[in-house]
Amino acid sequence: MSDSTQRRVALVTGASRGIGEATARALAADGRLVVLSARSTDRLEAIKSQIEADGGQAAVQPCDIADHEALAGLVEQVAGDYKRLDVLVNNAGITRDNLMLRMSDEEFDEVIHANLRSVFIACRAALRPMMRGKWGRIINIGSVSGLVGNAGQANYAAAKAALGGLTRSLAREMASKGITANVVAPGFIETGMTESLPEQVKQGARQATAVGRFGQPEEVGAAVAFLAGEQASYITGQVLAVDGGMTMC
Repeated sequence: MSDSTQRRVALVTGASRGIGEATARALAADGRLVVLSARSTDRLEAIKSQIEADGGQAAVQPCDIADHEALAGLVEQVAGDYKRLDVLVNNAGITRDNLMLRMSDEEFDEVIHANLRSVFIACRAALRPMMRGKWGRIINIGSVSGLVGNAGQANYAAAKAALGGLTRSLAREMASKGITANVVAPGFIETGMTESLPEQVKQGARQATAVGRFGQPEEVGAAVAFLAGEQASYITGQVLAVDGGMTMC
């Protein structure tokens, strides 16, 4: 990876499956050196090998985003190892679904801790290397749940909604430094999470989506890759719903 000082470096959390994996592949296909992060390394090593087989460059750095000290250390290590950090994609997250009446304090706090505070920690750590490089792209993965709410997901929807305010504030602070910050909010995407939904729920979701189908992880990855590119320099502080028209006004 001797050309890392010329090649833009991207860090993707939650890169072992679904949207994170598709995003990492899209960024690598666009010529970035992609650092893949998740809790387990086995799947990451397989994705790294596939990216390299396709002519891209990738590296593996395991991390649990719930460990905020380790997460900040991860960002700093990537920036130190490659002498730069150009793209940060905060994709990793958790769910602890329950109806509000039954949701425990622990279920609420755990999701806020993992899905919101971790994004703050990673973004803050990424700013100095991006400022040194006078260029940066931060893309936080939200959800349509954060736009319209969802029964049984008060904790998750609250965290994802808050990403909008955090990201817009970051965009205002960093615009003069050549750093953009945006949110991509997926709708119903065909991943392991949606596969486990009852068929009745899946059918209702399709009917609520203008295009009448679930999205593919690659469709979200393509949106992230565009926002991470040179041509997206005039787009910042935005929440882009990749949801097949589910939440359009």
